[in-house]
Amino acid sequence: MAFNHFDKQGQAHMVDVSGKPATQRKARAEAVVQLTPDLLAKVLDQDTTKGDVLGVARLAAIVAVKKTSDLIPLAHPLAIHHASMNFHHDLDAGSISAVCEVVALEKTGVEMEAMTGATVAALTIYDMCKGMDKGISIGPVQLLYKSGGKSGVYDRGGKS
Repeated sequence: MAFNHFDKQGQAHMVDVSGKPATQRKARAEAVVQLTPDLLAKVLDQDTTKGDVLGVARLAAIVAVKKTSDLIPLAHPLAIHHASMNFHHDLDAGSISAVCEVVALEKTGVEMEAMTGATVAALTIYDMCKGMDKGISIGPVQLLYKSGGKSGVYDRGGKS
């Protein structure tokens, strides 16, 4: 398999997408944060020392989506048309699933933007809760869904 992020001399470069047609691109990614059930209850009740953890994580995710090309060296800067961050929780397990969805009319996909948004939301939850519990973990981080472009639809299934 040839890597298209490298030229014939093996040097990294940004892939030229100028000849590709713009299509609607959509991606959804998830990052799971594992906390204790007690700490999760405090997060959901906004009863932590840092306030609205999920509200701040939501904003952090949206900012991260827009900054992805500044963080990932070969990612293209994209005009994002929609970015959302939703949280699902399992109180018994003490887990929060941070699900980021991104939509753009572009020449390249938005998977990295969705993955970056979900990951930064998870890191923000960790940052805002680490003073109460250093044992918080993050993972897995995974692509749940993508559509648009010549590779078509990818659906991990059951998590959309």
